[in-house]
Amino acid sequence: MNRRTFVSVTAGATASLSIHTLGLAQSQEQQTPIAYPDPAVEIVDPRFAKYKVGNAAVECLYTGTRWAEGPVWFGDGGYLLFSDIPNNRMLRWLEDTGEVSVFRHPSNYSNGNTRDKQGRLLTCEHDSRRVTRTELDGTITVLMDSYEGRKLNAPNDVVVHSDGAIWFTDPGYGIISNYEGHKAAFELPANVYRLDPKTHEATVVASDLAKPNGVCFSPDEKKLYIVDTGEPKHAGDPRPIWVYDVEGGARLKNGRVFVNMSPGSSDGIRCDVDGNVWSAAGWVGKGFNGVHVFAPDGTLIGKIHLPGTCANLCFGGAKKNRLFIAASQSLYSVYVNTEGAQSP
Repeated sequence: MNRRTFVSVTAGATASLSIHTLGLAQSQEQQTPIAYPDPAVEIVDPRFAKYKVGNAAVECLYTGTRWAEGPVWFGDGGYLLFSDIPNNRMLRWLEDTGEVSVFRHPSNYSNGNTRDKQGRLLTCEHDSRRVTRTELDGTITVLMDSYEGRKLNAPNDVVVHSDGAIWFTDPGYGIISNYEGHKAAFELPANVYRLDPKTHEATVVASDLAKPNGVCFSPDEKKLYIVDTGEPKHAGDPRPIWVYDVEGGARLKNGRVFVNMSPGSSDGIRCDVDGNVWSAAGWVGKGFNGVHVFAPDGTLIGKIHLPGTCANLCFGGAKKNRLFIAASQSLYSVYVNTEGAQSP
């Protein structure tokens, strides 16, 4: 970690919804100079070469979370929001100054975040076991907290289709223990849901995964990728990212393994405009932890190496060519020669 600039934490974060500054970058210079091209960005397959910016380094923007998750870019505000689940808060990082502040505390142990087509924040909340929408005036609307009369487990990650429908996963990590929510009994299977915001009708679109986690659409929305982070039954069993065909914009069919992340696991995922899948990776150690990039045919083409397990990522920045990475106790970024398929 000594080769990356980081933002220090100021003790005593506020317990209100007001913005509270946690810290600014201590220096604009790296503590130890990085030789370009940064070896942390690895070309595994020649197809990845065009996405690597030769004189762009992996930067540590902030350190001070217990488990960073759910980054989402707000281009109209020039900032990134991300979750710090165990600390029950959401943080805001400003692109022009590097300032990090508390955006929401308590956050109901928020996890995954995204924006809808009107630019409103959508959040998966562990503790309240619901999906919410933050309106443009700051008020919070509950979109879904139960299904067929039973409480959701603990919604995890969320994505929005071009038709406005909200797709989210509900593995239940927030009720397994009191660390990222509160311990409670499961009332529903670990499903993937589609919510129509106009009719408020919810449907189960996938029920065949042990722990559905990260989720994203392909650029043409003809495919949906879903990470399964459930524990394999046997040693050597796949730790898969699944891919499904999207039928009529509302149903899934033909589910199959896209890639096997064993011996580690994926978590959050995003597609770029060329259909490559950028996947969080971790739980193995050096050489594996970070970001793995897969071509549409499932071939591993690139890696971004990080010192800790990666939880989630998103594309953003002023030109939408900056990859933001939530990994363990830190927030990282790196400039790349592509953009996110559904970048706000």
